[in-house]
Amino acid sequence: MHKQSKTRAVVALAIMLSVSTSMLPKSFATAVDMYEPQSNDRSAGAMAVDVLAMRPLGFVATVLGTGLFVVSLPFSALGGNVGEAAENLVVAPARFTFVRPLGEYGGY
Repeated sequence: MHKQSKTRAVVALAIMLSVSTSMLPKSFATAVDMYEPQSNDRSAGAMAVDVLAMRPLGFVATVLGTGLFVVSLPFSALGGNVGEAAENLVVAPARFTFVRPLGEYGGY
């Protein structure tokens, strides 16, 4: 009985983290844009925040999104939106984490 409640708590925490981290990059990008000059030169501060906070959060969002995608796969297959689910839950967080230039937040 105790093990089952721990499992439910871990699943609930994973879902909350996934939802919160999927929203974090967009809101954080807005905050960074307010204080950064609008040019192609990225500051050392933006790069440091990216390395220390955003990339690890993006990795967590990618892993949790992949798990959610696998769980939702039967339902999205029935609904005919597997590609959309894959894009939003796996590809977008992975692109944000692994593809974008260091310290650049907009457009990803």
